[in-house]
Amino acid sequence: MSDHDWLAIFLTLRLAGLTTLILLVIATPLAWWMANTPWRGKPVIEALVALPLVLPPTVLGFYLLIAFAPSSPLAQFWLSLTGENLAFSFSALVIASVLYSLPFVVQPLQSGFQQVPKALLETAASLGAGRLDRFISIVVPLCRSNFLVAITLGFAHTVGEFGVVLMIGGNIPGRTQVLSIALYDRVESLQYSAAHWLAGGLIAFSFIVLCWVYRLNRYRGLELGNSHLPKAQA
Repeated sequence: MSDHDWLAIFLTLRLAGLTTLILLVIATPLAWWMANTPWRGKPVIEALVALPLVLPPTVLGFYLLIAFAPSSPLAQFWLSLTGENLAFSFSALVIASVLYSLPFVVQPLQSGFQQVPKALLETAASLGAGRLDRFISIVVPLCRSNFLVAITLGFAHTVGEFGVVLMIGGNIPGRTQVLSIALYDRVESLQYSAAHWLAGGLIAFSFIVLCWVYRLNRYRGLELGNSHLPKAQA
């Protein structure tokens, strides 16, 4: 593999790691709210969060490209804040990746939060535990496999992005050329040997991720089943 390929790999890992970290910060309170709110308008929020699952990536990329245009208010604000243009930058890739991978992190967390026994939280509250204390000491341990699944899916989905990052990042080696774009570039230039290496690596990575997720889901199912044995009548 060439130096450009290694740069694409490192850039992809950096993008996926940063995106996953940001998503955990954003998705955790959002998923908790969605799992517990009685608000009748919740399906609208759930639909908005899940929209990237069915929306063509190029559609999201197109509107983000308009939003990131140099003349847009967002781009002007970003320029005054950081001194760099937003379009075709690494920062644009991060913003797009957070939006596009959001449901892959929110949904596993929401599913886990919905299965936390409310009686445990009520008991802890009656003993004087605050909301944050209850969340850290009860919810996080019970949903640790959900957090692992969310982290894994968020990271893996960011690694595999193509349409969105191509639309708003272009193909700038060392700056916006992530692994999927590098593969496309190698195929377009008929460098099939390098393309095989990149494609094979992505296939192996995807297979390992899926095995890991299914293993976590199986473990989570067994764990939940054991935790609910005394309450089989519920």
